[in-house]
Amino acid sequence: MNSQTQRVTIQGPAGLLACAIDEPVPETQWRGVAVICHPNPTQGGTLDNKVVQTVARAVVQLGYRAVRFNFRGVGGSEGVWDEGRGEIDDCMAVVEQYRLQNQALILAGFSFGGYVATHAAQRVGYETLKRLLLVGPATSRFQVAAVPADTAVIHGELDDVVPLQAVLDWARPQSLPITVVPGVGHFFHGQLPLLKNLVLRALA
Repeated sequence: MNSQTQRVTIQGPAGLLACAIDEPVPETQWRGVAVICHPNPTQGGTLDNKVVQTVARAVVQLGYRAVRFNFRGVGGSEGVWDEGRGEIDDCMAVVEQYRLQNQALILAGFSFGGYVATHAAQRVGYETLKRLLLVGPATSRFQVAAVPADTAVIHGELDDVVPLQAVLDWARPQSLPITVVPGVGHFFHGQLPLLKNLVLRALA
């Protein structure tokens, strides 16, 4: 993301996991940690995805340590694609590695990463989670879990990967509000500054 980004590996359930860490300055003002999940690895998703980096920039600005990671089988992470099951385990390994005792935790995910984040949130326990943030969650392609009422969901009106209607159909039984960005597609091309501002507003 920038020259200050730390690139490290940690032990995951299927081998080493590649992580990228960005920290707020000064470190004494940390508010907690945010673990951010990237989009579908089978379609080129990695921790360097621009939407994922944008979310990381926003949470760092809010005082959180941002931890991005590559799922198994992607860019320096060992193992092979597990259709979402093992990827949830990967996320939990990162949470366990970087969340300090009683430290505030934000879970975030983009597209497939949103699916992973919802299931990781269930395992962590909603009562211990500071916030859950989903950008373009892949509700039309994966079994995205039900989420807490204060979950922040941001979706592009013209998303051609995950149709807006699919997200509305998922959200409706939960009476869950969705922030819809007019005229924007799945990857928020040309609108990343707007996305960052929406994340800041949702998590502030």
